[in-house]
Amino acid sequence: MPIPSRAALVEHLVRTRIAGDVATPRDNNLAHYRKLANGDRHYWLGLELGDRWTDEQDVLAVMAERCGVDDDPGHRAGQDTIDPELTVDALDRMAARLRKAAAARERVLFATGHPGALLDVHSRTAAALRAAGCDVVRIPGGLTADEGYVVQFADVAVFERGATLWHTHSPEPMNAVLDGLRAVEQPLPDLVVADHGWAGRAGQRGVDAVGYADCNDPALFIGEAEGTLQVTVPLDDHVLDPRFYEPLTAYLLGAAGLL
Repeated sequence: MPIPSRAALVEHLVRTRIAGDVATPRDNNLAHYRKLANGDRHYWLGLELGDRWTDEQDVLAVMAERCGVDDDPGHRAGQDTIDPELTVDALDRMAARLRKAAAARERVLFATGHPGALLDVHSRTAAALRAAGCDVVRIPGGLTADEGYVVQFADVAVFERGATLWHTHSPEPMNAVLDGLRAVEQPLPDLVVADHGWAGRAGQRGVDAVGYADCNDPALFIGEAEGTLQVTVPLDDHVLDPRFYEPLTAYLLGAAGLL
């Protein structure tokens, strides 16, 4: 996959609806912002937000600034957006952190709650960092969480139940991994590259964390705003074809000097 220019990547993101006019409807976004503000921990994605975000309009303001959703509180239904320029800006920030990890040959853990879409993004990034000399974390065997198993596939930790990889927002699989590493006296990662509750809980537990998040998952953007996460990349985290993320991955790895 050739490395796209910034302009070419922006065009691709809009055309494939990874950014631009995304499929996630406005009413769904606002419902999630409201539930986060009302203290529903399912929407906190492993972060501890206390009483700092009890006004959904404050949540909307962060999402407009960091994700590019419409900042008009009167826009209640219909289409919503992710600003592709903000997506690429965040990819550049993530690339800088990956470059640092490669230079220091850090210990890096990859995890996803969106295996149907983002598994290959994480796996290719893991392979590139390993080739650069990083230690990609191998999780202990036998880990359990949420009535399922935490396993590793293509260097990426995922949640498995009933012989199926599951979409999950839960932070408990990340708790299982970090606690499991301590139990076998392995060092914790220097960096976690993840999404959903995997990323949020890693950052909350003091591990450097970068991640991807959709416009209806405000917690990780708040985490970056507060400094708990280092980078949150805005994108639609489950578009029609997982291969649509390949140019994004190539751009990220190119910007990090890993290709």
